[in-house]
Amino acid sequence: MNPDTFATAPSWPYLATLLRLALAIGLGLFVGLERERRGKEAGVRTFAFVAAIGCVGGLLGDAYALTSLGLVVPFIVFLNLHSLQKDSDTEMTTSAALLVMAFVGILCGKGHTFTPVALGLTTAGLLAWKQPLSGFSAGITEQELRSAILLGILAFVIYPVLPPRAIDPWGLVDPRAVWTTVILIAAIGFVNYVLHKIYGSRGIELASFLAGLVNSTVAVTELSLRTATDRSLGQLVYRGTLLATGAMLVRNATLLAILSPDSLAYAALPFGLMLAGCLLLAFIAPRKPEEGPETKPPQIELSSPFSLPQALKFAAIFLFLSVVGTLAERGLGSAGFYAVSAAGGLISSASSVASAGQLVAHAKLHAEAGGIGAALASVTSAAVGAPLVARLVRDRSITRSVVIALSLVSLLGLGGAALAPTLGHEILRALGRATG
Repeated sequence: MNPDTFATAPSWPYLATLLRLALAIGLGLFVGLERERRGKEAGVRTFAFVAAIGCVGGLLGDAYALTSLGLVVPFIVFLNLHSLQKDSDTEMTTSAALLVMAFVGILCGKGHTFTPVALGLTTAGLLAWKQPLSGFSAGITEQELRSAILLGILAFVIYPVLPPRAIDPWGLVDPRAVWTTVILIAAIGFVNYVLHKIYGSRGIELASFLAGLVNSTVAVTELSLRTATDRSLGQLVYRGTLLATGAMLVRNATLLAILSPDSLAYAALPFGLMLAGCLLLAFIAPRKPEEGPETKPPQIELSSPFSLPQALKFAAIFLFLSVVGTLAERGLGSAGFYAVSAAGGLISSASSVASAGQLVAHAKLHAEAGGIGAALASVTSAAVGAPLVARLVRDRSITRSVVIALSLVSLLGLGGAALAPTLGHEILRALGRATG
């Protein structure tokens, strides 16, 4: 073999054309496999041919690309007429997929790679996930659908028209920053709610954790109320309360990481100690003899966490904590901000953590103060569970166990917050060396 063969191969004039055709046909075959497996009239070869037709049109120019698309349309009409005569039904999904693959072929013919591959894989996924998607859509309530639509309106309609800077002379009220955080908190809560709805019935541990991701206070309250009517659930509620608290810590750490990664370096130790304490205390709890894997867990009922009143509530709490926290930090230093954060955790730890992250992101607060403030908000939020259980649960032994466990978790958080400055500096220095 001539040693110069590989060196001259890239200059072969037909290589680019063959690669475009190969990509188009490969994607057509890939999507067609799913249709073939389901016994559809249009299968592997049909999808490959449609993609190839689109690719040839794209190779020849825009006019031919439109012509190739026009050639596919009569074929789709014929396919549906044949299906109506045979099965008295239309092939709407297959028809839509064929049109998409025609566009995929045109994109390949014009030299695109990422867009047609992403479009082809997405098409195959939508076809293959018919049952899960249909089941999920059938299970969505009217309220949840309205919540999702409202979230989209707030994110893509209202947010772009808000002023991008503070509107007051003291630089305290920044509408776009407030709305960004409201959307972020609502989106995280809504996704967690969907996860809880899908998977939350598979056991008390998973149900409690997923419910805690949405709202740990509501989760603890629900668990405590279930115990008030069925005392045999006491040990389950003890573990569920700790796992819901641990989920709250995971959510708050995620929120802080998105808004201010530097602050998370200082909050990592208290968050980590508290989470480890929750998990350890939850899973070393002894099970009663009658409590086995078949024990039916209590159902934790959560309403959709996103609505217009809820969004306005988040905005009001976040704005209040941001303004008061900023003023406290300006007047009293970090100690004033810590006090505001700890008090805010009693109302909404997510809003308190978001407030700390946003203040750091806008250079109104040092990352160390933001991280410690977020940790203190999470400590007080975790401590709220103790009086809730004490008030609602009638079993004194379970109440005592929950109070002791949450007190230990809170002490771990306070100890971690005390050591956070030293460890946070070390984490940031290590990250600086790793990236620099």
